[in-house]
This record gives sequence, C-alpha cells and structure tokens, in this order.
Amino acid sequence: MTAKRKTYRKLKPLKEAQEIFFSRFRGLTMGPETIPVRNALGRLLVHPVKAARSVPAYNAAAVDGMAVRAANTFSAFPETPVWLTLGTDAVQVNTGDPLPGFTDAVVMIEKVELSEERCEIRESVYPWQNVRKTGEDIVRGEILLPAYHRIRAYDQGALMAAGVMTVEVFRKPRVLIIPTGDEIIAPEEAGESLQPGVILEVNGQVLASMTAECHADATLAPTVPDDPERIKEAITSGLEAGYDVIMTIAGSSAGSEDFTPTVLSGLGELLVHGVTVMPGKPTLLAAVHDRPIIGVPGYPVSAFVSFREFVRPLLHQIQGLQPPEPAEVRVYMGRKLPSKPGLEEHVRVILGKVRERVIAIPLAGGAGMMTSMVRADGILRVPPQISGYSEGEEASVELLTSHDALGGRLLAIGSHDLTVDLLASLIKERSGGEVTISSSNIGSMGGLLAVDKGIAHFAGSHLLDVNTGEYNTSYIRRYVTSTPVALVTLVHRWQGLMIARGNPKKITGIPDLTRSDVAFINRQPGSGTRILLDYELQKAGIDPKTIGGYRSEEYTHMSVAMAVTSGRADVGLGILAAARALDLDFIPVVRERYDLVIPSDLLDDRRIRLLLDIIRSQQFIDQVLALGGYEVEETGKIQPQ
Repeated sequence: MTAKRKTYRKLKPLKEAQEIFFSRFRGLTMGPETIPVRNALGRLLVHPVKAARSVPAYNAAAVDGMAVRAANTFSAFPETPVWLTLGTDAVQVNTGDPLPGFTDAVVMIEKVELSEERCEIRESVYPWQNVRKTGEDIVRGEILLPAYHRIRAYDQGALMAAGVMTVEVFRKPRVLIIPTGDEIIAPEEAGESLQPGVILEVNGQVLASMTAECHADATLAPTVPDDPERIKEAITSGLEAGYDVIMTIAGSSAGSEDFTPTVLSGLGELLVHGVTVMPGKPTLLAAVHDRPIIGVPGYPVSAFVSFREFVRPLLHQIQGLQPPEPAEVRVYMGRKLPSKPGLEEHVRVILGKVRERVIAIPLAGGAGMMTSMVRADGILRVPPQISGYSEGEEASVELLTSHDALGGRLLAIGSHDLTVDLLASLIKERSGGEVTISSSNIGSMGGLLAVDKGIAHFAGSHLLDVNTGEYNTSYIRRYVTSTPVALVTLVHRWQGLMIARGNPKKITGIPDLTRSDVAFINRQPGSGTRILLDYELQKAGIDPKTIGGYRSEEYTHMSVAMAVTSGRADVGLGILAAARALDLDFIPVVRERYDLVIPSDLLDDRRIRLLLDIIRSQQFIDQVLALGGYEVEETGKIQPQ
C-alpha cells in the first residue's frame, strides 16, 4: 500500500506570508537580564546607562611637565623667563598625575629648566592648559549609552571607566534547530565513502551560524528520523526546555514522508504551508504555545532563502530591532535570465565591474547547489509578474559582499580549465584578498562573445580552426569585431577520452563511441571541447546521432570526469588533468593551446597586470606542472593575430 501524498495548502506570496508570520509574533519579546560588562559585547541594552563616576575623576596632567598656577607664568617668554620655587609655586608631574590643589595648569617639560630649588619657566600658560579636567570625558550622572544600543568593544571600556560594572540587556533568543530524515548523518560519522542515499547534515551548522550572526544562541539537536511521533516529541521537548524559536530542517514539503506539517497542525496553528518563492517554496510557518516554529526546506539554498526571509527578520523583531537593510547595486545582465511567472525567484549571481558597469552573471544550479551560495556575490530577486530579464537589461541586486569588493572582481567568462581555478587562488593570495576571479563556464564561443560585448575582463578559449590547425585567432577575427584584444597563452594541454580505471569497456578511440554498450557524456555547444569532438567525428566519418549520450552535456571538464567516475557515463572527452584528479584512465586525442583573451584596453588595469605577473611566475608554473597533463613552454606569451 502506497502512502497517500499530501498537497500544499494554498501557497502564499512572500510578502503576505511575512505579514502573517511577523504579525502573529509581534508581542513576542525577550526579557531583560543583568550581566557583567566584561561579558556584554554585542548585547542590546534595555535602558539608558548613566555614568557612576566622572572620567577623569580628578584634574590630571595631560603632559609631562611642571604644575603651576597659570597667573604666575603670564610674563614668561624665552627672553624673559619666570623663576618659580619648587614645591611652593611649582610641582613636577608626569602625564596622568593629579594636579596639586593650588595649581591650574601644566608647563610642558621642554619649556622648563630645573635647578635644585627653583625652576625656570620660558613659556606662559593659560588656566587649565595641558590639563585633563575632572569630568572632561564623562560626567557622573550623564547618560553614557542610550537604550537599545548594541554594546561594542570601546563601549565596554567607557562603561567600566565610568564605574558601571553590570548592565541590563535583553536576553538572547534561544533557537533550537532540529534536522529530520532517515537518510541524514552527521559529517563526523561519515566514512571515506558515503553509501548511496546517505545525506550529510550540514544545513544545521549553516543555520546555527546564521542564527549567531543575528545575536541569538543556537542549539543543534540530534537528527530525528522520519517518524511523526519522534518529530512531535523533539518539538515538544524543545518548547518545554524554553526555546524561543524552533527550526525543523526538511520534512516541510508535500511528499509522502513529509510529516512536519501534520505534526504542527496537531500541536498548534499552521500559519503558512508553502510560499511562492523559488528556492524556498516548501517553507512552513507555525505557532505552537505562542512560539514560532519554522519548517525550513532541506535543500541548502532553499534553507538559506527561508532563513533570510523569515527567521532573520523574526530574530531581529523579537529583540526589538529592525533587520539591517541589504546593500543593493544596479547591474547590467550579462546573460538572458528566463523566469517562471507567478513565482518570485531568487537567483544567485556573480558580479564584476567591467569598465564603468557592474555586470551580473547568473549562476547555474538548483536549490541543492551549495557552491552557488559559496560563489555568489549577490541575490537577484525576479518579481513574480515578469518572465525574467534580457541580456543587457538593468536590474537591482542585493549584495552578499561589499560595494568596495566589486572593484577587485575579475569576471572570467568562457572555457573551463583547472589552471584558471589555480589562478583564482593565487591572485587572491598575492593581493591579500583584494583581487578575486569569478568564473562563468559557458564555453569558448560564449567567452569570446562576452569579451566583445564588454561584459568580461577576460575569456578562456581553445577553439581549433580545423582548416589551419591554429587556435583562437580565426574565431577572434570572425566574432570579436568591436573590441581589440590580446591573446595570452596560458598552457598547452592534452585532450582525450576519460575512461574508468582499468578500461572495463575496452575503449580504444573515437570509433568506439558508436558502440551500443558505451554511454558517452558530452560538453555543451560552443565549448572548444565540443568543437574538437565534432571535428574528430567528421574526420572519422561518424554521425553524432549514432553516439549514445551525445546530447548529454556538462559544462566543465571536472563534471565530465565525475560523470565517468560515478558510472553515469562510460567515457567523456576532457583534459588529462581532470582525469588524473579523479583517478581515471586517459586515451590522448590531441594536444591543444589554451589562451586567455583579454581586451587590449584592460592590459594596463592593475588587476590584469597582477594576473599576468602571476601567470609568468615560477610559482604558477610549478603548480601547473604539479597538476599533470600540462605543458608550459609558451605560458605567458602574447600570440600574434
């Protein structure tokens, strides 16, 4: 008997779901607690704090010198010094010393000549000159910090100097995070290889850290299996333990084993089940015993969106704060971005300032792609009433980085190669993190077109001219017509057939791709590897339609290698370095040149100059050779066109 599949209740638009949720808990606030100032960093004050003592607490010398009564020095000049008696008219003091009661100024030691009983004053001072007066910094009884102020490091110093040793702050929200799922295990429990179907529980750590960024305390509970009674018990125990907010991970959708909606309906009030936002659609919002429960989707990007749109604003709200407004930047779309009307889509993008424009390139990958969040510079919200953005169209992006960081981004669009990833690491290391490379792997042809349109700082390309045997130059003459460019060789590399270790299918060359027992994995149209394959097929007189898997495509050499490693394909065309990285056998097909195509007017850009310096460095060459499968005799050479 199959389990009955549940369905979403009526999906709510994002703004409506937020209003329902936040208004339901508008009265939920954190009570006060008194803590030592030494432990108060980052905490939020309940009331204004008054100084218990003045700072300084006495009149103190601000310099090393002689404490005097100012009136006794008015006639003092270098030519006509004044002589004062030590102990009676003048007292030697150091910085911070209290002033004797009969004095009201300090003459700097450089303007004083001492003898045994007297001192010579060569410069006059006015009353209270070179003196830190009582209460000059803080006056006892004045308000030192206002209510709802978040305590910083130097606030702690001021409070303690003013005699305030404890403060009343709002209690931190306590958040319980409950992962669910039969297939979930902790990363610490995983061996060297995972069994099929096993999922590492990493969302809990991400959510716990995001909770800490909201000045709340998170507790990550042990994983609960897909059992409604166990889920109910975990939530009930969390409520009894006094947690202010509970998040469950996964089980919030409408599948046959998604029990959380039913459990929460039985425990309390199901406010929202499903939101018209993607990723994040399966978000679940509930109230149990007047406390918020958020069912966070299991896919990593969906979990991020759910937290950002619901949990983070809630944690600020219950602490009496407005969530910080995200920084935004106007961008030009570097690629067409279709979107499904009716859903608000949150698209991860990489950003880079090319000349005077900030260019946004959407990142590929669905809600399960953690690396899309690692690589993302911003989030583009596509409203539900439109069907996407055209290439070149303006849009607004919420930054996940700073405005200043965009000036250090280099946008690399084009063919993928492992040495570009190596360059990205080295340039970040060499620049102290100021300069970074963000890559979009769309193939050599896509890279050339991006350079010509002015939406990339450079492109990787390895396009073979089958008539001349040359690489890239004829394609540049044909397709890069608006932007003069330089062609800089990065490496020579071997392309060939990547096959499983031991070659179980006994593949010997290109003709074997037509065998019925061989599954092939291809690269996308426009990539140099795809053009090379088609050329080799043409030479061999092979119709692409006869190859099983010719239409199955990946965007990088490593993805092709992984398809072979995982058994999804028997063979793919790629570079030797990728085959070695995943311990595959390799049948060489051709040695090719991989170049960087750089707009000529950017050669003087400090970031490009640094890039070229690294390419020509011994450090880069040594690390390239260590990868295997590369040759470097022309690395860094500018090729004639």
